[in-house]
Amino acid sequence: MEVVVPPAQFAEAAAAVFGDRLALAGRYAELLATEGVIRGLIGPRETPRLWERHLINCGVMSQIIPSGASVVDVGSGAGLPGIVLAVARPDLVITLVEPLARRTAFLDEVVDLLDLDNVTVIRGRAEEVVGRVEADIVTARAVAALDKLAGWCLPLAAVGGRLLALKGASAAEEVAEHEAALSALGGGEVTVRFCGEGLIDPPATVVDVVKERQVVAARGSGNRDARGSRGGESRGDGRRKARRR
Repeated sequence: MEVVVPPAQFAEAAAAVFGDRLALAGRYAELLATEGVIRGLIGPRETPRLWERHLINCGVMSQIIPSGASVVDVGSGAGLPGIVLAVARPDLVITLVEPLARRTAFLDEVVDLLDLDNVTVIRGRAEEVVGRVEADIVTARAVAALDKLAGWCLPLAAVGGRLLALKGASAAEEVAEHEAALSALGGGEVTVRFCGEGLIDPPATVVDVVKERQVVAARGSGNRDARGSRGGESRGDGRRKARRR
């Protein structure tokens, strides 16, 4: 497998994010640029900017994730940010939750090819794994409005855990708009964080929601809009055992 190196202008940032696992990140970039495009998981116009728009932008989130944390990535798609975090941070134990079979098939292959033994792939919607999956950190990228996103993600976080949602420039306005909904869903302190300052411009905008209390989810509150499809799991029970390095 070829290794895609970051463009010169992003080489320093990529090295800062991935360290001695930079070559592994390059192998993932190659998979995204080939099979990811062929399978419709990454648009062909995205390939020239895989590093700055996807790998580095997702990888800088690792700055605000504590050592040894468990992470659930909701609507993982092509593995953004879940696979990126697994490459950058082998100390993390990561579960990728994705409802579409063609995406989980790709994720399983990536996990095998990159030998990411800290990753588990589950096919299903977020609400289908509540009670079976719980983590210190729940991540999501460009999935839905913050209120819907919190409704899908906060039930998967342990009390005291956090939702880290990659958002755009209007994150602060979105937080203000959905403040009451976040509280009703068990959310406590909400902070808009800027990850990668000094490395990338603009930095990645992350909405950080602390889960303050457990709330019983309303029936029928699915995540069909979050890269949705019919539920179910892959590979029999849909799990790949996650082992710490």
